[in-house]
Amino acid sequence: MKTIAFSKTYSKRVVLNLPELELPEGQITAVIGPNGSGKSTFAKILAGIERADEKSPVLSGLSVGYLPQKSFPFRMSTEKNILTNGSDRARAARLMKALELEGLAGQSAKKLSGGETARMALARLLMRQYDLLILDEPTSAMDMESTLASERLIADYCHKTGCAVLLITHSIQQARRMAQQLLFLREGELIEQGETEPVLSAPTRAETKQFLEFYGI
Repeated sequence: MKTIAFSKTYSKRVVLNLPELELPEGQITAVIGPNGSGKSTFAKILAGIERADEKSPVLSGLSVGYLPQKSFPFRMSTEKNILTNGSDRARAARLMKALELEGLAGQSAKKLSGGETARMALARLLMRQYDLLILDEPTSAMDMESTLASERLIADYCHKTGCAVLLITHSIQQARRMAQQLLFLREGELIEQGETEPVLSAPTRAETKQFLEFYGI
């Protein structure tokens, strides 16, 4: 995966300033930090939804999959929603089984609950193979059972495809369960990065330690 570095300014206010960092292939990188730290802006710039200050693509020549915070269904069945991102029905069936959507395959996706919609959107995204997969709070609407099933599916996808995964999460425990690398953002700045367990167990920056202590880590 290529090294990236960029900044983002709104009305002369710098909301994100990232030095050079690398998203390793075949690994999950989790991004944590308080609200307003720039996590979703980071995801949107990498996904090409927003432009960095440099007015040029941050990533080029790479296929990028992006799951925003708010999942949305098209006006069709759950199965057809999933098949909009690929025609492999066997793959769609496996994804629906893994996410317990089989019984909802023929139901209008507009009638799904929030958690069901989130699972459908994840299945739809995973119909294709990407170089970089960006997931912004993918399990926030799910219960614990669905969260764990989704985490297993994402980890398996990363392992089998060798893609780089960027996971934006408010859950420190989710970051600990899933990610090999951890980034901590605060007020748009990358405060600390490194292997997940060392950062969580022995942070080197006071800001990181304070944030983790607030969550009882």
